[in-house]
Amino acid sequence: MTLENKITDLFRMDEKARRRHSNPWSGYSRFSMIPLIGLAFWSRVWLGWWAVIPIVVVLAWVWFNPRIFPEPKSTDNWASKAVLGEWVWKNRKEVPVLKHHLLVPNVLSAINAVGAIPFIWGLVVLEIWPTVFGGMVMIISKLWFCDRMVWIYEDMKDATPEYRSWLY
Repeated sequence: MTLENKITDLFRMDEKARRRHSNPWSGYSRFSMIPLIGLAFWSRVWLGWWAVIPIVVVLAWVWFNPRIFPEPKSTDNWASKAVLGEWVWKNRKEVPVLKHHLLVPNVLSAINAVGAIPFIWGLVVLEIWPTVFGGMVMIISKLWFCDRMVWIYEDMKDATPEYRSWLY
């Protein structure tokens, strides 16, 4: 089982959630997560223990975001294809992706994880520059990852009737 499958299971992302998450509003609004998480945890400076409220609200946003938007009228756009590509990538053990796609998503995920280190450290010690730097590394690597997922989906959309049916 891939890491992506474990994450999908953890977040209980089923086919209905995938269809709703392929709404561009869901895809683009997910880029608000890192700044909102940073702000929520930083708010302990101003709110003390009351910071639990914005932290819970942001974590709820992370959970509900893929579920609250309606299924899109069309998936023929960059944001939707990024989500569809993530599902193709997640399914790569059953339907192998082309060899030229095997390395870069893993490298970008590693870069994202490396960016999380200064981001989290900066939040713990309340240092703005490591927090901003780490957050930017995470956002940029995620944008690049999403772009790679669009490429993967474009290369794989005709690999199965299911993948083809996702594009409308």
